Amino acid sequence: MSNSQHLYCGLMVDCVPDLLAELTFARQSGFDFLVTPLAHPRYKRALYQIEAPPSSAKNSASPTVPPVVVPVRTDPFTRSDMILSSGDWSTIVGMVSNWIELDSPVPAIRRNSELVYKQEMSWASHLSLSAVLLPILRSYDCVNFSKCLNQTLSSGAHLHFWLPIPLTSSSTDDDEVTREDDPWEWWNRMRVLCDHNLNLSPVLELTENLPSHRRMLQWLGEPIKAIIIPAELFMTNKKGFPVLSTPHREFVQSFFKFNVEFVIRGGNSGQWENDGNSNNMSQYKDYIHWLQRRAPQPTEQESFEQPYLDYLQVPLQPLMDNLESQTYEVFERDPIKYKNYEEAVYLALMDRKKDVSSLVVMVLGAGRGPLVRASLQAAKRAEFPIKLYAVEKNPNAVVTLKNMHHDLKWGEDVVIVDSDMRVWDAPEKADIVVSELLGSFGDNELSPECLDGAQKFIKETAISIPCEYTSYLAPISSSKLYNEVKSFNQQSHFETAYVVKVHNVHQLAESKECFTFKHPNWTINFDNNRYRILHFEAEESSTLHGLVGYFDATLYKDVHISINPASFSVGMFSWFPLYFPFRHPVYVGKGSDIEVHMWRHVGTKKVWYEWCLGGPTPTPIHNVNGRSYWIGL
Repeated sequence: MSNSQHLYCGLMVDCVPDLLAELTFARQSGFDFLVTPLAHPRYKRALYQIEAPPSSAKNSASPTVPPVVVPVRTDPFTRSDMILSSGDWSTIVGMVSNWIELDSPVPAIRRNSELVYKQEMSWASHLSLSAVLLPILRSYDCVNFSKCLNQTLSSGAHLHFWLPIPLTSSSTDDDEVTREDDPWEWWNRMRVLCDHNLNLSPVLELTENLPSHRRMLQWLGEPIKAIIIPAELFMTNKKGFPVLSTPHREFVQSFFKFNVEFVIRGGNSGQWENDGNSNNMSQYKDYIHWLQRRAPQPTEQESFEQPYLDYLQVPLQPLMDNLESQTYEVFERDPIKYKNYEEAVYLALMDRKKDVSSLVVMVLGAGRGPLVRASLQAAKRAEFPIKLYAVEKNPNAVVTLKNMHHDLKWGEDVVIVDSDMRVWDAPEKADIVVSELLGSFGDNELSPECLDGAQKFIKETAISIPCEYTSYLAPISSSKLYNEVKSFNQQSHFETAYVVKVHNVHQLAESKECFTFKHPNWTINFDNNRYRILHFEAEESSTLHGLVGYFDATLYKDVHISINPASFSVGMFSWFPLYFPFRHPVYVGKGSDIEVHMWRHVGTKKVWYEWCLGGPTPTPIHNVNGRSYWIGL
């Protein structure tokens, strides 16, 4: 979250005698919205009572006669909608009565709670509120609550539902937390029962005690809408202003990047005005804004990545399609990639120049020339002459290369070749080949097939830059990415791998090696088909939404480029990870073995991946025979 983005902050009050005055106060204090009860919190009304059936019915032989339902009260259960304009109501988040017990074991209480819930939901819909704050989720026993909510969600109501969940449920030690004690488990159960509905979002309520860092990570892949901060959690600093403890402050700061809203829960209306300081509550809001302003300014890389956060992109097809000028321009802005390529070429030249008077360097897939310039600069640093061939199949990029050749006076030592490297008949063999054919998953833009096809014009002693690359996989939880794919409403999209700058994501385990390719590859009858089984252990319970793919490439010796988090090339932004979705979310219990299967298939005209989960719950094999997603040869 950049510092320039507006941080939305609301005021939550438990009892409001004068709603218009309270809304005015909230606005004057700088709050963006008001969270207030739909009905008076102490108005624990019974909408009906059950009376015994008439005595005549008891003695009859007819089927059981249902109890008689008799209304208890007929007076209005809340204030009129005319006290505010429709525009004012749109800045209100309505709180459903927290005393209702939708999962009560007592039938009368449960039934009355259902009627009160429906009454208040109907009223909230009538007011066209921006959102409804549901009763706080208190336990794992929430099936009937979920049923009632799901009925509302399925009715076509325009409302968005906020589900408040405490960060901790008790003082139970983290290592002893069971499913029944874990608030994340409560949320996951309700989310599944409501079929992952997009209009239902969790709202975390900050508690005095915080869970362990490991358990807090469970929430990183969830669609958190807001964080409720009770005013009593604030302390007073030496200057008399409210502040949070260091652990609470760090927790709040960790969610700024997800653009969540914050709600200050302040108790009853009027208590701040009675203090004689109308700005009392605004100090809490100002503190949250102050924390946001203190956040570091985004780096150049973060600014570049901002529009792409959790944005799904279909991978490039560089063999089938010619890249556009703006695509080249984006890649060429990378400050790290070409610096590392230059260093790799320089080291290769220094190693080889001892035995020869000149070397042939071939840049395969030259694009608009960044690797050509890097190679020429490396030769200048090494003080060694080279003959360079710049091979490029895109005729539009070749125009740029020829103009660059003329403008920079490269002369006869640089030859521009307008051809696909796989069919080019080279006039001589190469000592060094340089390429940037890697995709987000290493081999997913067909670098192996391209470089294998180019081996006919390289020497047996040749150096390939890169000389080796490995793909990596890790299981992830991300409601955001899953729902983005789900919104297409087609199975084929769940069988497509997407390039995405993962953001609202929780990686469940450290990534592991998947496929490795080495070049040159002098293996007889080499085969680029691959199959790998990987096992991961879930550190905490979570919902698995797919796999994330990375790569790590060795350019030459100890010069690497990597998007794998464990070895990431800081500052490099040419590649985003690759997301392999699962058709259905999979629950993963703490300590579970996550068994991942990944295939790479090579046909005569295309290359494709297939993937599935072998455990703890098997999934269908995705993208069978490349029916939905493939890379053309």
